[in-house]
Amino acid sequence: MPSVSTLIELSRVDRFAGTMILFWPFGGGCIWNDIIDMDLDAQVERTKHRPLPDGRITVPQALVFLSIHVYLLFAMSRYLNPTAWTLAFLTVVPFTGIYPFMKRITYLPQVWLGITLNTPILIAATIFTNKTPTPAYILAAGGWSWTMWYDTIYGSQDKKDDVKAGVKSIVLLLQRYTWLALLIFSSATTTSWLICGLLNGSGTPYFVVSVAGGGFLLARDLFTVNLDDPKSCLRAFQNNGFAIGPIVFAGCLLDYLLR
Repeated sequence: MPSVSTLIELSRVDRFAGTMILFWPFGGGCIWNDIIDMDLDAQVERTKHRPLPDGRITVPQALVFLSIHVYLLFAMSRYLNPTAWTLAFLTVVPFTGIYPFMKRITYLPQVWLGITLNTPILIAATIFTNKTPTPAYILAAGGWSWTMWYDTIYGSQDKKDDVKAGVKSIVLLLQRYTWLALLIFSSATTTSWLICGLLNGSGTPYFVVSVAGGGFLLARDLFTVNLDDPKSCLRAFQNNGFAIGPIVFAGCLLDYLLR
């Protein structure tokens, strides 16, 4: 039987920066991803000591742990209205299930990951209104851009090992144009925050803290990250969970409380 610490590591709860970015929703996705990527992870320096590649947990044990997550997911989904439940079933489950295979067939797995992680924005909006308002689509598009931003930086850590292991990544596709792509992704993210605020009639706290503050932090990391230095990439990735996300959330919360 694997230890509790091994199960925590398998679901990435101990990787607090990533947890903060996703705000705890995708532990099951991480488990599934590690099961499928076990052979590839064993060939990459950063991931070869994960629980499955180094043998601390077996695939059957990981599947049992995954089934618990899936059960809890469907148990919670009972409280969704029919529209939201249908949207969740048709998007979150298949998108999450297919994502680990994308890096084997395309250099754009981050595109699929962005869709997977940000479809729940549409679901959340549908829960309250039974329809999907325009700002939700814009926010989801911005979330996709943000995912492209931080996962491109994250993937830059493994460039050399990915080539050896045969893993496809947008970083290997873009190569010297990676920084330019990050400029586009960060600009699109900030623009989506701005447009959402305008459409929702948000107040000054949102625009100052969330839009300006979050945009400033994105710009800072854009001009300071060294895409050839894994440690620099990891720091920039972690900033999304420890700085950028909290700043954007704080602006939204302040705007709500001061209305």
